[in-house]
Amino acid sequence: MVENKNASKTKRKKSTIKKVKSKVVISKSKRKRSVARASIKEGTGIFRINSRLVDTIQPEFIKEEILTPINFSDYTKDLSSKLDIKVNVYGGGISSQAQACASAIAKAIVEYSGNNEIKREYMAYNRNLIIDDSRRVEPKKFLGPKARARFQTSYR
Repeated sequence: MVENKNASKTKRKKSTIKKVKSKVVISKSKRKRSVARASIKEGTGIFRINSRLVDTIQPEFIKEEILTPINFSDYTKDLSSKLDIKVNVYGGGISSQAQACASAIAKAIVEYSGNNEIKREYMAYNRNLIIDDSRRVEPKKFLGPKARARFQTSYR
């Protein structure tokens, strides 16, 4: 059996089907020790935080804190019903994680829509939805266990 050496080198025609890439927006936000990363793309309105549906989050006030940028106006409600939102959050406590999630979602919605009016409305409502919390832990100083605390003195 004789093989054609050039048979493996022949070029195949590429398929003419073009894949349409959907727009994906990724944003990050920090609050205290919590860091949240939000990913938004076109979809059916699924909203997950750490792979859990947002409807399963308890307590209720934490869920409301997270949904603040979505329930903000009719425009954001309509826009978010056509989007899939995935948020990954870690670090800190429950409340700071919720605030970091809300901030990351608001930033992603502003970037996805490209509408500066939404950004201005978010800033007027709550500046922390768009601007990260800049406070960080103060470095430890000498003569104490922490930055400001001092060791207890004993006279006997």
